Amino acid sequence: MPRQPVYEQVIDDVTASIRSGQLKPGDKLSSIAELCAQYDASATPIRYALRILDERGWIETHQGKGSFVTEHPPV
Repeated sequence: MPRQPVYEQVIDDVTASIRSGQLKPGDKLSSIAELCAQYDASATPIRYALRILDERGWIETHQGKGSFVTEHPPV
């Protein structure tokens, strides 16, 4: 079975954490540097994953402040 791309792993992990209640609305996600270390990846796939999560309504990204779970994430 082929290995899942890093950006898909990040998307799956973040959405699962939100669905399970581990991450709640308003919670701040780890920084890009922390996510790079956690997934042993460069910043490019991490940023891509965060952009997709933002576009899908799971998180909001505020430049210089970080990424946060939206008040009303999709179910």
